[in-house]
Amino acid sequence: MARQKELLATGQVIPTALHAEMQRSYLEYAMSVIVGRALPDVRDGLKPVHRRILYAMHELGLTSDRPFRKCARVVGDVLGKYHPHGDQAVYDALVRMVQDFSSRYPLLAGHGNFGSVDNDPPAAMRYTETRLAAIADESLLRDISEAIVDFTSNFDNSQQEPVVLPAQLPLLLLNGCTGIAVGMATNVPPHNLGELVDGAIALIDNPELSDEKLWKMIPGPDFPTGGEIIETQGIREAYLTGKGIIPVRGVTSIERLDVGRQRRKERTALIVTELPYQVAKALWIEKMAELVNQGRLEGIADIRDESDRSGMRVVIELKRDADPELVLAALYRQTALQNNFGAILLGLVDNKPCQLSLRQLLQEFLTFREQTLTRQYANELEQAQNRLHLVEGLLMALNHLDEAIDILRHAPDGTTAKYSLQERLGISEVQSDAILAMPMRRLTGLERQKLHSEYDEIQAQIVQLQTLLRDRTELLRTLKKELRSLKRKFGDARRTKIIVTSTKTVDKKTREQKDTGTRGQGDKEDKRNKQDTGTQGQGQKDTEDKKDKQDKGTKEARKLEATSSVPLSTSQPLALFTPQPPPEDAVLEITYQGKASWRSARSPAPSALRQTENDFSIYSEAIQKRDFLLILTDMGKAYPVPVQEIPSVESQPISLLGLLPKSGDENANRAVFYGFLPEEASNTQLLLLTEQGRIKRMPLSELNGLKNRGLTAIKLKEGDRLRYACLATEGQEAAIATSGGRILRLPLIDDRMPMMGRNTQGNTALPLRYGEQLVGCVTLNPDELIVVVSQLGYGKRIPKTTLRLAKLGDIGTQAMQFINTEDNLAGMVAAQKGGEMVLVTSHERHLGVSVDSVALWGKDGTGDHLVKLKGEEIILKALLQ
Repeated sequence: MARQKELLATGQVIPTALHAEMQRSYLEYAMSVIVGRALPDVRDGLKPVHRRILYAMHELGLTSDRPFRKCARVVGDVLGKYHPHGDQAVYDALVRMVQDFSSRYPLLAGHGNFGSVDNDPPAAMRYTETRLAAIADESLLRDISEAIVDFTSNFDNSQQEPVVLPAQLPLLLLNGCTGIAVGMATNVPPHNLGELVDGAIALIDNPELSDEKLWKMIPGPDFPTGGEIIETQGIREAYLTGKGIIPVRGVTSIERLDVGRQRRKERTALIVTELPYQVAKALWIEKMAELVNQGRLEGIADIRDESDRSGMRVVIELKRDADPELVLAALYRQTALQNNFGAILLGLVDNKPCQLSLRQLLQEFLTFREQTLTRQYANELEQAQNRLHLVEGLLMALNHLDEAIDILRHAPDGTTAKYSLQERLGISEVQSDAILAMPMRRLTGLERQKLHSEYDEIQAQIVQLQTLLRDRTELLRTLKKELRSLKRKFGDARRTKIIVTSTKTVDKKTREQKDTGTRGQGDKEDKRNKQDTGTQGQGQKDTEDKKDKQDKGTKEARKLEATSSVPLSTSQPLALFTPQPPPEDAVLEITYQGKASWRSARSPAPSALRQTENDFSIYSEAIQKRDFLLILTDMGKAYPVPVQEIPSVESQPISLLGLLPKSGDENANRAVFYGFLPEEASNTQLLLLTEQGRIKRMPLSELNGLKNRGLTAIKLKEGDRLRYACLATEGQEAAIATSGGRILRLPLIDDRMPMMGRNTQGNTALPLRYGEQLVGCVTLNPDELIVVVSQLGYGKRIPKTTLRLAKLGDIGTQAMQFINTEDNLAGMVAAQKGGEMVLVTSHERHLGVSVDSVALWGKDGTGDHLVKLKGEEIILKALLQ
């Protein structure tokens, strides 16, 4: 175009085909939009506007440890220096980087109203404040300089801006990206940081790693709003080809609500606690209400939004005779409670748009990170060599101090002194300048020693940097160490669950439920109304009989669907296995990290789980002919898990929480109790102790009739969680330990601790002092001793008879004294002679200790030092193996 303008200015006319000119001009415009606005760079995962916002805030000094500044100031700097476009476009991009429901790991922190999941608009930029989040400060901008990444001139050549940020994490996959360019679009889903780090390290160790193994480490997207991915086929297509459709559902549960009516005080309700990614809650509720008013969505009596600061809660109250499964199927089909995420892994590679697979995206990031590390270490080496050169000159002057002083004394001016130093001492111009600028205090003995120490440190640093630059293996080892450090700082648990339907039967039954959803609901209601001609009790009985028949028809589908929900974490990849009953000689094994599997008792080798670095078996029992495993969560609910849903050790072991039904505790953090019910359960009791020190003794028979929806074993106060649970029998004793070293010994008899039902909170076991917490609760047999271990590794065995029998509410007996005031009790176990104990440390070490090796002490004394700890390492927990 510029050439044509020059020719036109000289009067020359060049005939050009209109279609050719339009094609060329349109392509220039399209590439300008693609590269300059719409698509992210695969190296740092950012569009230009996001990169400019982050760099402008870095230049303003708005780090994560500095005060917040007005967003208007940031937007003004971005517009004036780097991004000459609309201020609203810049502010919208800034707001999105603050919203925790838009970004999985927000790069900016904010004060003020930045919008909500209801699609509420943010406040004006003059009201809101922002600064860099710690993850952006640490992994994007910490080492930025012209020596590490390329810089270019801004739009008016008045400033320099980075072409790319030195990202230490694969940000394109971490937070995802959405962009519409000319003729193409990108829609990258967000992922879990810990899973991405594990996958990247695996590719560093083995570039030829198979796709299947990589997908086990990165099983799927992890959306900031949670939800459930219901199929894996779309994930596999997206990861393999760069494009796929991923179905996502909201998280729902069924509850019975007390509506306070005279004739019928309870009503069934669907509770929605999570929505699919990018679904606005208010618009979804509005759409649902519109469908109900139009008669297209039947069976719903009321819709309420009870969401608050603690989380989302939308209550969909159903009519008296509505089937919750049919209503839920209609909601999935007609509303955004289930939608498809169209994944398109498109980004810029060398300023060219490319559709990449998961492996290619990670490899592009690793290649870029290796280049930036090489440039960083080369720059550090150059600076170290320059500094070493200066220090050598200063040491030369100190070694020839008399001669240097004589030169300075007789030199008429600084220039002459400079050249005289170079000539007589044989030093460079830079070294002579440093000597002339050296203050007199450098002549003291202490300053000389500092120079010699600095000289040695710089030499060691140069050797290390040269090794990193010469040896690619050492460089990659440093890269892996950096990734693991970021995982420890910013990694968190997976929010989005992945549900794998293991048989086609489930899909068929689900389709049948959907097909008969709202279309047949009206006919069913009419039929029921005709039958409700007798008394009210008889009509209610007829309705319940019909509902039982419906439930029986869909029982198998609901059971398979409920048990296929697998919550994932950074340490638990997706388990793909076909449910099958274990053999008769199978042995159930559960590990410290809460993974369950079974192995054959005839297998000569122990479980592979015992051989892993960060896990070990803590529970082993023959399955025999038992039907289900009992699991009790820290939210106080008990669930049955069919044994056929537990995988073999040759398959991928699964977490205990992953075995819970779909309607299980969404807020549960761990399984407090797990095991098979004893055959003689009539005399067995369950002892429950909460974090706030409330204890309850309950007959195990209270859990009879346990269903997939679970049963509440203890009613918890707000903020309280179940801490310990153990089986007991009449006449046994219990011991409760606190971090302050106190032990409360209680007899399990009705006079001291009465039996209670399921829906009770229990009594206060003992008062907890400020900063004190519970560290153990065990039941004691006559031949068992109490073993206590402190955080600094001191331990002892205590006969239970040295502890006085107490009653509920007592303060207990001080059973452990501490040498160090910072020491606390870490754990307590009840063990017999010959037992083995495992101590878990803060450095993820598992130290085995024989119970017989622990010395026998009384309640007084500190005990013996059991294990040798490293640095600031402490004992976190003591367990019996």
